[in-house]
Amino acid sequence: MPLILITGIPSSGKSTRALQIKSFFEDVHEKTVFLVNENGIIAANGTEKNVLFLDATKEKQIRGLVMSEAQRLINREDVVIIDAGNYIKGYRYELYCMSKANKTTQCTVHCEVPLNTAWEWNSMREKEDDRYTQETFDALTMRFEPPDSRNRWDSPLFTVLPGDKVPTDDMYGVLFERNAPPPNQSTQCAPLSSTNFLYEMDKITLDVVSAILSAQKLGLEGEVKIPGYKDCVLLTNGANMTAAQLTRLRRQFLAYTKLHPTNDISKIGSLFVQFLNTSLR
Repeated sequence: MPLILITGIPSSGKSTRALQIKSFFEDVHEKTVFLVNENGIIAANGTEKNVLFLDATKEKQIRGLVMSEAQRLINREDVVIIDAGNYIKGYRYELYCMSKANKTTQCTVHCEVPLNTAWEWNSMREKEDDRYTQETFDALTMRFEPPDSRNRWDSPLFTVLPGDKVPTDDMYGVLFERNAPPPNQSTQCAPLSSTNFLYEMDKITLDVVSAILSAQKLGLEGEVKIPGYKDCVLLTNGANMTAAQLTRLRRQFLAYTKLHPTNDISKIGSLFVQFLNTSLR
């Protein structure tokens, strides 16, 4: 069910903390845990991380792969841990929206480490390929946007200092003993509609718009009946609607109806006219 984001500057102990958290949920609570490791994805794509993090395009592609992998694994039962820098505020917000859309809880674990300590830990890595160069290390630390507990996408936030134990019991509480935030329209996928439904909706709304514009050219005012659609009467209240206004309102109606489709196509015309009447008040 939950999504756990690990954040921190390079060589701040993120992978170590991720493994500790994974072990806790597996051993103590017998949960299935999936670990999405950024370094593993980078290696699988045959890219050297010191090259990648200095190339904005390649870096964005890796972030997309990390998110795609998390989205593939996330469900309402298992734990997904994203072991990556997650240093961009907007990217963390996208991950929050993803978990919210899947009706899961989420928390952030921030590895707070002094710069000199992180650089020392980086220098101690056994394999040279695993170390960050000074240029890459400096670039990543300069653009790191620390998580803030006041931001809903960073909260609940657990900050872990060197030598601290990860507050795993508290994490379990906020992830499994509270309800997930309710999804809203911004995080909900549009319901799937048949091709025929979309075609008919497009055709009917275009017919209504054409009928209104034709009636206005003829100077008709007051109640404008839409030919071919029973009980579809536009109440103009003496106001003429321009083609641009009708196009804008039609787009709004189409967007709303795709999210809340009706099972009866025959009602589309009357619903659209009701929408226009409401907009004319």
